[in-house]
Amino acid sequence: MPESKVRKAAAEKKKLTDRSVATEAEKRDSVAAPGSRAWVVPTFITVGLLGVLWLVVFYITNAVGITIPVFSDVLGSWNVAIGMVLMAASFALATLWK
Repeated sequence: MPESKVRKAAAEKKKLTDRSVATEAEKRDSVAAPGSRAWVVPTFITVGLLGVLWLVVFYITNAVGITIPVFSDVLGSWNVAIGMVLMAASFALATLWK
């Protein structure tokens, strides 16, 4: 038996209101996305390269016997820790990349 036009219109209207209620609930429950993270990639690459460069300079100056005032005299073997911390910070920053 065919349905009447009134029933079809009522069913369509109910579908539309259900969709609008659902979309309003989704909008209300959704969490705003964080800001742009375009700064992450250049920052973690820079920090990582700085850590590697720090270690390379330390090992080369140590092997050749060149003394850099604060770098060699005051910091000494702490330069290895500084280089490793910079590289670890680079990996930590890489986790923020989306």
